[in-house]
Amino acid sequence: MRAERLSAWLPVVLWAGLIFALSSVPDLGTGLGTWDLVLRKLAHIAEYAILGALVYRAVRREPAAIALASLYAATDEVHQAFVSGREGSPVDWVVDTVGVVAGVLLLSRARTWASR
Repeated sequence: MRAERLSAWLPVVLWAGLIFALSSVPDLGTGLGTWDLVLRKLAHIAEYAILGALVYRAVRREPAAIALASLYAATDEVHQAFVSGREGSPVDWVVDTVGVVAGVLLLSRARTWASR
């Protein structure tokens, strides 16, 4: 049982750590103007879709996975508010949460289809 929990939660912790590390970088801008904004928002969605899927894999319940990963996204935005050159943004939290929902639903539906 202990090894099972570890294998379920270790990827979540590692991915959350990577997100935290990236959020600690003062400036991730590419200098591409509008494309910079688009690429950063897509990166938010992708990184949080992965987190959402990993949390869902660990808890196996959609609402709980969405709540937990969205809560982490909120704490990440608070963290960014204290990083020089970054800002915590409610809009980014919403974008992150969209990614979470996408990741959770994709994995949930894939598991449903696979079990047929």
